[in-house]
Amino acid sequence: MAHDTRRRGVSSAGQERRQALVEAAFHRLGEKGFEGLRLREVAADVGVDHSTIHHYFATKQDLIEAVVGFVTRQFWSSTPTVGTPADRLRGHLDVLAQRIVDEPGLHAVLRELDLRATRDPAIRAVIADHEHGWRRSLADVFSEGILSGAWAPELSVDAAVELVIAAAKGASLGPESSAEVLGLLRVLMTGPPAVDRQ
Repeated sequence: MAHDTRRRGVSSAGQERRQALVEAAFHRLGEKGFEGLRLREVAADVGVDHSTIHHYFATKQDLIEAVVGFVTRQFWSSTPTVGTPADRLRGHLDVLAQRIVDEPGLHAVLRELDLRATRDPAIRAVIADHEHGWRRSLADVFSEGILSGAWAPELSVDAAVELVIAAAKGASLGPESSAEVLGLLRVLMTGPPAVDRQ
């Protein structure tokens, strides 16, 4: 588990340096993938000695866990909290499509982490832990939608959640078509918005 610098009494400047190391590792992952992630280079990017990085992260795994937290936190507010369940799902898919177009580097790192997770149980566990909130949020939308009649009672909530996540991850591999792909999923799952039906 990554170190909690607050418990260790690290100053705000230390917390800023820790965050800078996380962001430097994030950029290195986006540019070179896991095979190109070198702690010495991450430290150099932030302007600190290589040995200093271990003051914030005992191992490379700790740093990677912090990167997973950094990238997944950026999606915490991507599901609207108001509107019908179908409206909330539409809004979520629209936000994801726009983020893929606007921030391809963010999604490149996420896919790099997903690929690594297929071979690394520790990374897989960290990603699953951080994606728990995403799955819970989507499950709430589908569960409420079943109760309100937006979706059939026999809809599998778990399968619907995994469909959205798989589609979003797949669409992020081709940013140029992501809006069309997620837009089609939105229509298939929720029907066209009311304004389109007139």
